[in-house]
Amino acid sequence: MKKLILILFLSSITVNAQKIKSAGKWMGDGEFKNQPMIFGEDNAMETVMKAIEAYNNRDTDLELSFYTDEYVKKNGDFLREWHEKTSKLNMKPWVIFPVKIKGDDRTQVLSWSVEEREWKNGSKQKQNLMEIFVIDDDSGKINNFVQWRRNYPDNEFGLSSGGKYLGKKDNEYTGRKIVFSNRGETKKMEAFISAYNQKDFEACKDFFVDGSLVYGADGSKTTFTHEMWNTYFENYDSINWKPYSIAPLKIADTDPASRVEVYGVEERIMTNGEVWKKELIEHLYFNIDGLIEQVVQFERSIE
Repeated sequence: MKKLILILFLSSITVNAQKIKSAGKWMGDGEFKNQPMIFGEDNAMETVMKAIEAYNNRDTDLELSFYTDEYVKKNGDFLREWHEKTSKLNMKPWVIFPVKIKGDDRTQVLSWSVEEREWKNGSKQKQNLMEIFVIDDDSGKINNFVQWRRNYPDNEFGLSSGGKYLGKKDNEYTGRKIVFSNRGETKKMEAFISAYNQKDFEACKDFFVDGSLVYGADGSKTTFTHEMWNTYFENYDSINWKPYSIAPLKIADTDPASRVEVYGVEERIMTNGEVWKKELIEHLYFNIDGLIEQVVQFERSIE
């Protein structure tokens, strides 16, 4: 009796599932707003699978043949450069299915996969991917592609955090990871360096709090006021500060204040003809308001 009830129950589920023609809702703005989603045709999915197979084989011409001419015109060069840099690609979808917005003439193929990559320079990477391939139903080709990714925590590069903050003394932040900051620090540093090289003391003031602390490479400590910028460049005939690395960093899970590490070479030619040239490492501390409140400098003499 129990087996009969179970069979009837499962049969009921199957029949009801077959009656489902649509589900969900497209909530983006536009002509399809609030339209339900329906299943697409398998041939769209098969096109994507063929494109992935060509991608894994690094057969760029074959892969691009599954994309529309418009897409290839915009993205073909990038894809060719990508394959030129890599030596091995292995994307393995573990779920893939086609869906459509009701009334749309495109099919969206949703794919979840794991991809392993190796570059010709020896770097390796592994990612979980969620991708949408948009198929034009008339041509049967891919005309758009978007991707979301999550790196594996043992990747050699590309992680959103890493390293470890230790501190001069143990504190509440000891042991936390370091992350990149993205509050415009790099753009500000480039603008400041430009103003500095042009000896534009008024522009330089805008990047600092009035009374910032400057720890010089010679062990000095100076409270640098805005007024001090007025005469800062008087003894310099020219300045050329050329950075070769700018990295804005912060401790994970702390307030928005950050430290920008700048590596570079600075050459100063004095009005008396003397030349000062050093390789510098400078830490510039940006406060919550995005102004530099502290500078720590290290230097190395060079010829």
